[in-house]
Amino acid sequence: MTIVRWGLTSLLVSALVLGWSVWLLPQGMPRHVGATVAVLLWLFILWFFRNPRRQPKGGPRTLISSADGVVADITEVDEPEFIGGKAVRIGIFLSVFDVHVNRAPCPATVRYARYQPGRFLDARHPDATHHNESNTLGLEADSSVDTGLRLLLRQISGYIARRIVCVHGVGDPLTRGELFGMIRFGSRTELYVPLSHPHDLLVQVGDRVRCGETALVEMTGEVA
Repeated sequence: MTIVRWGLTSLLVSALVLGWSVWLLPQGMPRHVGATVAVLLWLFILWFFRNPRRQPKGGPRTLISSADGVVADITEVDEPEFIGGKAVRIGIFLSVFDVHVNRAPCPATVRYARYQPGRFLDARHPDATHHNESNTLGLEADSSVDTGLRLLLRQISGYIARRIVCVHGVGDPLTRGELFGMIRFGSRTELYVPLSHPHDLLVQVGDRVRCGETALVEMTGEVA
């Protein structure tokens, strides 16, 4: 297991702040207690930025999960932003205890990207999808997955999460399971799959999924 690079600054700053806080404890207060609390807090921050190795499940036409967490909803929706039609939306809720890195569901090229500032409602709130801070990627899947397949990925901040990281933009290629960002401290990730492309859902509401590993969808249409 490694630590994701976007957490290094936070780890350094938190170590300095916590160490300084222990140093400033008033006379008479047991420093060893403060030091223990500080170390435990720092270890939690270190654990939050973990980036475990994952082995994708399924074959080349399988879309894998972009996030750790629990499948909160599976809903048919209109998706005019990039897909341009009906799609099934798979929403995954991440608690503060989940791994928070995000990985690509399949080999693809980024064709669309949009950051939206917004609110910080609880990621389980029904309005979070439309009103919270988010980052959206439109992906054109490799032809080996499904011919002409467009997917939409959305990172959504939560009540505690206050920063979305995404290091890829329009024109960038992504390999299956490649790290492309993270959301800090509790959030939601969504995958939209067009109904016009035949597929089988491999998960249901309430299932726990693992980023870069769990098979979410199997594409079943013909490949040119």
